[in-house]
Amino acid sequence: MSEDRIVMHIDVNSAYLSWEAIHRLENGSTIDLREIPSVVGGDPKTRRGIVLAKSIPAKRYKIQTGETIHVAFQKCPILTIVKPSYGLYMKCSNAMKSVLEEYVPTLQRFSIDEFFIELTDCKKLYGDPVEFAHTLKDAIKTRLGFTVNVGVSTNKLLAKVASDFEKPDNVHTLYPHEIEKKMWPLPVGDLYMVGRSTVPKLHEIGIYTIGDLASIDRDFIRFKLKKHGLMIYDFAHGIEDSALRGAQNESIKGLGNSTTIRYDVTQKEDAYMVLLSLTEMVCMRLREENLLAGLVSVSIRSHDLSRYSHQHKLSFQTDVTSVVFEEVKRLFDASWQGEAIRHLGVRLSNFKPKDFYQYSLLDPVNIEMRRALDQTIDDIRLKYGNKSLIRACFVQSGFAPVQGGTVNDEDYPMMSSVL
Repeated sequence: MSEDRIVMHIDVNSAYLSWEAIHRLENGSTIDLREIPSVVGGDPKTRRGIVLAKSIPAKRYKIQTGETIHVAFQKCPILTIVKPSYGLYMKCSNAMKSVLEEYVPTLQRFSIDEFFIELTDCKKLYGDPVEFAHTLKDAIKTRLGFTVNVGVSTNKLLAKVASDFEKPDNVHTLYPHEIEKKMWPLPVGDLYMVGRSTVPKLHEIGIYTIGDLASIDRDFIRFKLKKHGLMIYDFAHGIEDSALRGAQNESIKGLGNSTTIRYDVTQKEDAYMVLLSLTEMVCMRLREENLLAGLVSVSIRSHDLSRYSHQHKLSFQTDVTSVVFEEVKRLFDASWQGEAIRHLGVRLSNFKPKDFYQYSLLDPVNIEMRRALDQTIDDIRLKYGNKSLIRACFVQSGFAPVQGGTVNDEDYPMMSSVL
C-alpha cells in the first residue's frame, strides 16, 4: 500500500435517526429523538420490520441495528419507533455532498450516509490531514446540524475502519503503523466484508479477533474460505488499494437492491410486485447517478436458503424503469422453478454515462416519453417523499412501493457494496 496516500472516510453518526431528529425539531417538535430511546425502522403500528438506526439511549438497552422491531421492544418497552423517510435521507445526503464538494474536487458516495475523499494530489493545499478532517467535521455540524466521524488513513479500507472508532463527532487515524495496536484487537466481525455468516466459520477455526485472522496461515484461510478468505486476510493486514470512484462513475460495477420477504412467496404475481418495487428503487438510483445500464440480473433465494441468479444483456443501455422491469420479469420467469421464495434481488451493471444515450430505433418516441415521465416522478418523490406518487397496483395491495419491496414494511435501499 502507498504510504503517501491520504484518504478520508466520512460517516454520519446514526444517520437516519439524526436526520429524522433534525427534521422534526425544525418542524416544531420539542423532543429530540437522539436524546431518548428511539429507532428508525419498520412500522410503529404493527411493530414489524427491522432496526435501521438507533439512538445512543437505545443502544444502552442493547438494541442492535438489523434486529427486529419486536425484539427491540422486548428490550425497551418505552422505545419510540420512527418510520423511515428515504426521500428526506437522500436530501440530507445530497446536502452533505454539497458541503464536501466545496472543500475537495473528487469524492465517492459509498452509501447514503458515507463518503470517501482523497487528498493525495493536493496535500500541501490542505495542510495537516487531521486538522483538515476536523474542519470538514465541524463544517457539516455547523451548517447541517448533524455530526459525523472522519477516519484518516492511506487507503479506503483503513479509513473506513478508523471512522468506526469512538463515536460520535470524532476524528480518528489508522495508519499502517497503527494497525497492530488499533485494529488487530478488534473482534473479527468488525472487519469490512466479514459478515454475520462468516463470523461463526472463523470462530470454528479459532479466529476471534482481526489479529487472529492476520496471524493465521494464508494458505489455510484460502483452503477454508476460498477467494473470500484471501480477501479478508489481506484486509486484516490493511492491504487495499482501490481508487476513489470520481464524479464520472466510470468504475461503478453495479447498483443493486434486494429484500428478504417475511413470508413464503409462492405466486408469480406476488413476486412481480416485489420485483417491481425493487426495480423502481434501483432505477431511481441509476438515474440519480446519471448512468445507463446494459445488463440486468435477478437473484432468487428459496425458503431452504438455496440461491441462484440469472442475467441478460439488454439490446440497448437504458435507465427507463418499465424497460428494465420487462427484462426483470423475463429473467424471473426463466429462473423460477415454482419453489417458495424468501428473498429477491435486482441488480444493474455494464454502465455508460447518460451522455452516451442511444435512441432505440424500435420505439424512439415512446421510450423518450417514458424517460421524461420517470424523471418527473423522481423529482416529485425527491421533493415530497417516495410515497407521494405510487403506481396504482400498489394501492391497498399490502406491498410497499419503491422501497425494499417487503410486505407492510420498508427495507432500506442497498448502496454500492464494494470499496
